[in-house]
Amino acid sequence: MRFGINSFLYVSPFTTASVKLFAQFKKWGFDTVEIPVEAPEHIDPVAVKSAADKAGLAIGSICACMGPGRDFRGTAEEQKTASVYVKTLIDQAATMGCPSVIGPIYSVVGKADAVEEKEQAREFALVVKNLKPLAKYAEKKGVTLCIEPLNRFETDFLNTTDKGLKLIKAVGSKAVKLHLDTFHMNIEEKNQAAAIIKAGKHLAHFHACGSDRGTPGGDHIDWKPIVNALRKIKYKGDVVIESFTTDVKVIARAAAIWRKIEPNRNDIAVKGLKNLKRFFGKK
Repeated sequence: MRFGINSFLYVSPFTTASVKLFAQFKKWGFDTVEIPVEAPEHIDPVAVKSAADKAGLAIGSICACMGPGRDFRGTAEEQKTASVYVKTLIDQAATMGCPSVIGPIYSVVGKADAVEEKEQAREFALVVKNLKPLAKYAEKKGVTLCIEPLNRFETDFLNTTDKGLKLIKAVGSKAVKLHLDTFHMNIEEKNQAAAIIKAGKHLAHFHACGSDRGTPGGDHIDWKPIVNALRKIKYKGDVVIESFTTDVKVIARAAAIWRKIEPNRNDIAVKGLKNLKRFFGKK
């Protein structure tokens, strides 16, 4: 199991020049970095891979940023835009030796409304239809698509482990797995540990976030049963800190971060990693 950090804590958008962050991440003790690619043209994947190798840091995951126009349940144009975007991320992941493209790979974030049951079924079928060819492409490239349920305020499409497993089953590909996040689960799951156990072998990526989207371990979440559940299912993927602060204005607005969660954003990374290592019994 490796511990990683999502670069949104420090920069948006991540560009090739952002690799200057890598040395500090490694110095703090992180094994991997998670790179949100807001637009594929923002990075040169060969140069980013080279910088990560030099820092001794693995690129553990690429985070799909499902912004406006990228929607597998939207218009025909939006579906095409989303498909081209995700396919390009798969290519970039393969170039960087990155095993996973993660996130809400189904719909634009922020689309949340009351949807009739018949329309829900139609949208679900659209997402499955769009994911199937991407899953086949990911299989060929040796990349896994990790689908993340979000909380009800960020999407009306996929909120729980149960719904995530239903989608994975419908797509029917070994290249499509589940991605869980303690922040979203804290809102949507009745029992986080039970949800992790239910995900079982389908869980391939994990975000460790505080209940307030701050420092993991500096919150009210009971981390002991979560760690025990991950051990019980023999989880071998990355555990990544994905937290946001008001320092990065664009992401703060998108994630509804209206106040300082911690006095210093470095505390989220440094203290968060220290807490996770303590929870998992790692030095």
